Amino acid sequence: MDVTPSKPSEQASLVAAVQMSSGNDRDANLATAERLLQLAAERGARVALLPENFSLMAMRDAERRAHAEVDGAGPVQEFLARTAARLGLWVIAGSVPIRQAAGERNAQACLVYDASGARVARYDKIHLFDVELPDRAESYRESATMAPGDQVVAVDTPAGRLGLSICYDLRFPELYRRLEAAGAKWLIVPAAFTAATGAAHWEALLRARAIENLCYVVASAQYGTHANGRQTWGHSLIVDYWGRIVAQLAEGEGVVTAQIDLDAQAAARRKFPALAHRAAHLNG
Repeated sequence: MDVTPSKPSEQASLVAAVQMSSGNDRDANLATAERLLQLAAERGARVALLPENFSLMAMRDAERRAHAEVDGAGPVQEFLARTAARLGLWVIAGSVPIRQAAGERNAQACLVYDASGARVARYDKIHLFDVELPDRAESYRESATMAPGDQVVAVDTPAGRLGLSICYDLRFPELYRRLEAAGAKWLIVPAAFTAATGAAHWEALLRARAIENLCYVVASAQYGTHANGRQTWGHSLIVDYWGRIVAQLAEGEGVVTAQIDLDAQAAARRKFPALAHRAAHLNG
């Protein structure tokens, strides 16, 4: 079955995934993010995605907590609104730590800003990375400083209705089924995947989420060795609705772009109506 469009349709919009190697200097990280967002805008992108922890890869938990901002105010949120408006670009902040009530853990929030700089959506990471990596002396406890979200969030963008997720969410396909049911035509996965899990699972999981939902997936990643010693996988990529990788950056800072073609996606869904064949009694 041929599901490859001959050329982008009128409903195609260029989107960008930004790859960074963030450290523990917030201002330097924001300067890098601004430079790469400008590059995305210059390439014609209408929406650009920053990776998880783009503004800080903290050395320790206390530094991570101190970096958190009040919802709607703070230097990182002000930077995002200002940069989106200046570039006329929709900007998706992979994650920003947002303070909860006094004494509570922070939310890990993905924030979406439109081209005027107005915030139009917030998603709090649902699945927290509390693991010990097999055969490696690495352990992570995000729940020590983060509180899980409980809301599935989709938002309309110039590239179509978008489903939001963050990093470890990628391992839980039921979230993406809920997002597709909410009308999502493309999905984002801003991430700071470990090098070990990334080498084993990153590409396979991203392609699986695209294939099973007939959705585009845009994944923006951290890469390299960070100031806190953590090693992340990189390999930011964009996958189309058929599971094909259409753009990828393995290593280094940079931007990858691709078209979200809603007409081509709709045609593929008509020809291959797997989403309509789901057994109703299995949909919980």
